[in-house]
Amino acid sequence: MKQRYVYLLAILLTIVGMSIFAYKWRVLGFPLTADQETPVWTIESTVHFDSGPGSIKVNLLVPTLTPGFRVLNDNQVSRGYGFSLNYGAGGREAQWAVRRADGAQTIYYRVSVFEDPSADQSDTTPPFPPAPVINEPFRTAVDVLVSDVDEQSADVPSFTTLLLRRMNDPSPDPNVELLMSEVESSSDYVSTLTMLLASNRIPARAVHGFPLGGRQRRAEPVTWLEVHDGDRWRYFNPATGEENLPDRFLVWWRGDESLIRVEGGSNVEVDFAIQENHVDAVSIAKTQAAQAGTRVFDLSLYDLPIQTQAVYSVLLMIPIGALVMVVMRNIIGIDAFGTFMPVLIALAFRETQLLWGLLLFTLLVALGLSIRFLLERLRLLLVPRLGAVLIVVVMLMLLISLVANELGMETGLSVALFPMVIIAMTIERMSVVWEERGMGDAMRAGFGSLVVAVLAYIAMGMAWLEHLIFTFPELLLVILSIVLLMGRYTGYRLLELTRFKALAGGG
Repeated sequence: MKQRYVYLLAILLTIVGMSIFAYKWRVLGFPLTADQETPVWTIESTVHFDSGPGSIKVNLLVPTLTPGFRVLNDNQVSRGYGFSLNYGAGGREAQWAVRRADGAQTIYYRVSVFEDPSADQSDTTPPFPPAPVINEPFRTAVDVLVSDVDEQSADVPSFTTLLLRRMNDPSPDPNVELLMSEVESSSDYVSTLTMLLASNRIPARAVHGFPLGGRQRRAEPVTWLEVHDGDRWRYFNPATGEENLPDRFLVWWRGDESLIRVEGGSNVEVDFAIQENHVDAVSIAKTQAAQAGTRVFDLSLYDLPIQTQAVYSVLLMIPIGALVMVVMRNIIGIDAFGTFMPVLIALAFRETQLLWGLLLFTLLVALGLSIRFLLERLRLLLVPRLGAVLIVVVMLMLLISLVANELGMETGLSVALFPMVIIAMTIERMSVVWEERGMGDAMRAGFGSLVVAVLAYIAMGMAWLEHLIFTFPELLLVILSIVLLMGRYTGYRLLELTRFKALAGGG
């Protein structure tokens, strides 16, 4: 295959792998680290009222569009009530209904949200509001005030900011003073502001919500002003004119509609409480995938049984070890026995730990090599000789385990985790090299195998990398593309530059 095809294949694999990775990370929220937790706020509304006797219908406005947040889940608790979620003029409504109820009643609605700066949720562009009908003398005051502010502003944001400053001036002019004379509450004040903006054909509405943070046993909703500039909704502090919402402000409902309507009840009270918790980011990603209707999580390793997950958490690190092996052989130029023997030895080191693994592996190979030289005198054929070496390796493993058990060394019992066939083949390969090329080449290849195994063990033992590959197995496509590119490398290896340094200097 021509070299450009290898490059194209590597680029294609990288694009596919990184695209899936980016989608799972940025859109679904899969965590990059194993210990990543996401703060989740649970807002609970408690509705108290007295009923009947008779039928009861309760409508409570609940979050619909939550810029900067995503809803993780919501639920309700009520005894004997039917429940449904509907959409009304004020947004989404939770509705409870019962045929007959008597006495004090309590209903709970709970929603859990988490912060997501990319969740810039907004509804459609509203039409220009009709000119409000205002009686005199308020009509004249509105016209004068709006005309003054309009002349001193350049666009919708500057108009809104200047209007709010005029309305909050400690020494208001007569027009503002007249308009404020009818204001009795913060809701009335925001309604007056939306009326003034509507007089200038600017869509505006009140937004009610909660600044989130920590635990709040009794939270009170805060009212903000939302103004549309023709492209998007903008938020303003009605008391200061400053733009932008408070930090971590959750919008609960919009408009001038009442938060709650109870038909058939009296003495209605609504209390809010806020609780902050920290939830595993994987759980949030799973919920988001389910809400988005995507099947990505169905193909995720987190959907497998736990025992199977444990197996794949090890197997998925083998390509990392293979990448280390390719780099050390093709780029560095370290000689080693076999292609994947150091990677398998590195897997065994994960159980025995590095120091004990090196000692046990060296001891097994040294003893097995001694036995192999003794068998050489018997002039055996290849297959029987390998079978004999394998049997000797098993017996050596058994002997080391028995001795370790007597000495109370638990690590020595892990020697059985070494791949017996790999060790037998290593002993055979090392003895052949010893005979054909001498002790120096055999020892150099054996030492190189241990170096590669140690580096592969270090790479495969990185907890953050193991989590990353397990969570985003599509990254193996990127590793595959790197291996393919290195497979076309035909330049000098680093150790060869040292070997041929004298020739280069003489030339």
